[in-house]
Parts: sequence; C-alpha cells; structure tokens
Amino acid sequence: MSKITLQGYITVPDDDLASVQAELPQHVKLTQKEDGCLIFRVSQDAENQNVFNVYEAFVNRVAFEKHQQRVRNSRWGKIAENVKRHYQISEGS
Repeated sequence: MSKITLQGYITVPDDDLASVQAELPQHVKLTQKEDGCLIFRVSQDAENQNVFNVYEAFVNRVAFEKHQQRVRNSRWGKIAENVKRHYQISEGS
C-alpha cells in the first residue's frame, strides 16, 4: 500500500475562528499520536488569519481512513464543521 498525502488549506468563518484556534493544538497532538501518521502540520496563514495551511501524510489509505473516521467523531470534527476545505489528496511513495 502507498503513502497518502493531503495538502491544502481550510478557511474558517469569523464566528468559529476562536474555537478553532483553541482546539487546534489538541487536534494536532491527537493526530500525531495516531498509528500510521507520518506528518501532520497545520499552521495559520501569516496574511489571512482565517486560513490554515494543512499538510498530512499517512503510511497508507487504511491509516488515513482511520484518521478521517476519528476526526468525524471528535470534538475537532464538531468545532470545524463549518470550515471550507481545499485539499488535494495523492497516493504514492
């Protein structure tokens, strides 16, 4: 199985910005501890506070899908339900 990489950004509505900023460190910490997570970085854009750049890499599609499932059922998933996601997902070594 090949490595899965996700990169792109999210845009956060003004009304959700404070909650996203508060919950993000915990979301990153939990994700980085997941089996199969190689890299998980999320950083707030220097020019637009509502944009967060995202880069993720997982050992394979199974690990990536497990991550997606955990996120859907997490506190982060509820807090980030209104963000707009702009991602590219690629598979390969």
